Amino acid sequence: MSVQTIEATASMFAAEAGELEIGAEHLSRGRTVTEADLVAFASQTGDWHPQHTDSEWAARSRFGGRIAHGMLVLSWAVGLVPFDPDRVVALRGLDSVTFKRPVPVGDTIRVRTRVEGVRRLDEGHSLVQLGWRVLNQRDQVVLRARVEVLWRGSGDEPLPDPDDLYEGQVLL
Repeated sequence: MSVQTIEATASMFAAEAGELEIGAEHLSRGRTVTEADLVAFASQTGDWHPQHTDSEWAARSRFGGRIAHGMLVLSWAVGLVPFDPDRVVALRGLDSVTFKRPVPVGDTIRVRTRVEGVRRLDEGHSLVQLGWRVLNQRDQVVLRARVEVLWRGSGDEPLPDPDDLYEGQVLL
């Protein structure tokens, strides 16, 4: 696979870790934020901050209206990326999450994923580092994050240092 943006398929997420190319990208489908989404997320998390749930209060805020919870946007990003369950075993970590812009009701977000690194863990698994840019419908970045996932299939990098092992198992 050449370094390219893969718009229509999720083939990148079905590849062996060793087949992933650094720099390969994928753009997810979109999802539009609704009033119901804000209420449901507030109900599920208990985060009833008025920026998300009180139209009067939010109208006087810096953002001029209600906006999606940052954690809602991040959670949706995980769901929008078409991870193949035959390849991607688990989300291992999130790093450097930055919320860049508010996401008001009516905005549509999508995720641009970029392969940033592949490190072999053992004979059957690798850690794959991904860069995420969550974009709104105007292609503005609303969230940035580094994501690390446990991927079936070994990359080309050597096994980790034995100090990272515990009783034959890689510490996750």
